[in-house]
Amino acid sequence: MKKNITIREQTEEIERKTLHPAACLSSESRGRQRRERLCTIRACFQRDRDRIIHSKSFRRLKHKTQVFLAPRGDHYRTRLTHTLEVSQIARTIARALRLNEDLTEAISLGHDLGHTPFGHAGEDILREIYPGGFAHYKQSLRVVDTLERNGRGLNLTFEVRDGILKHSKGKGDIFLSRGRNETLEGQVVRISDVIAYVNHDLDDTIRAGVLKRSSIPSKLFSIGESQSKRIDSMVKDVVACSLAADLKSITMSDEMKDTTYALRDFLYKNVYEGEVSRLEFRKARKILLDLYHYYMDHPEEVFREFPRQVTTNKGQIVCDFIAGMTDRYAIMMYEQHFLPQPWKVF
Repeated sequence: MKKNITIREQTEEIERKTLHPAACLSSESRGRQRRERLCTIRACFQRDRDRIIHSKSFRRLKHKTQVFLAPRGDHYRTRLTHTLEVSQIARTIARALRLNEDLTEAISLGHDLGHTPFGHAGEDILREIYPGGFAHYKQSLRVVDTLERNGRGLNLTFEVRDGILKHSKGKGDIFLSRGRNETLEGQVVRISDVIAYVNHDLDDTIRAGVLKRSSIPSKLFSIGESQSKRIDSMVKDVVACSLAADLKSITMSDEMKDTTYALRDFLYKNVYEGEVSRLEFRKARKILLDLYHYYMDHPEEVFREFPRQVTTNKGQIVCDFIAGMTDRYAIMMYEQHFLPQPWKVF
């Protein structure tokens, strides 16, 4: 008698038949930190994606800075829209290379869950003031492992957790083998993150009037005058070069690397570390510094937000609390604790 197989098992069989031999199969995941009963419908990476989307930290991304602090315009990117753009680019590359699109999507959606309010300025501030140091990629893993679900975490698979932890490269070489993701899907997200932000941050910078189109070196537009054309050029280059390398790794041509790095370095010099950003950084620094010391002196206000099983380290809890804030919540708490409040008249 033929055994009835579940929808999940059918999905896993389709993966075995259609994905590239180098792809990470759902059925061959290295598993979760805590064992769970398998779902009859969704494969493991699909479940991870759904858990991330339904998490509180994912919802808060809509009010966290991408480049501009607490932007008032409707069309500027936030950390949430950045995440969605990374996911779209990464899924396109993964599908073209016949990699696991579900794994790629889950990593993409979870990669920035640990980001601070006020973007990288907030990360720099917490790194400076918290004795244990701070890095948003480590905090993203802490969010999914420990902080979500009232201290139980999301219990994600090893492959998604590895992709989240190793997605960031800062100003370093995107393609260095040291610290490289365990899966090709993780490598796809790593490069997709860069493709997304160097293009949409340039777009937002021009929209905001921080830079004029005429002040940007023409060589940075050699792969396309518009954002969509530049992204299209980069994605096609990644797909072609990775296939030519027989998917030993996810890579780019030397020419495209040079253009990508030049665009990234230009943004760091003129936007992320430019004069406008430095002025806003000083404001953000005061807000977060004052909040950090306030909550260190009033830890009972923070412990109400976190179950005791998360940690008993006061500094860690305060750091977790501030890192989880949105821009507007941080500003609201600063106003509440440090600015005069209207008197209540009875």
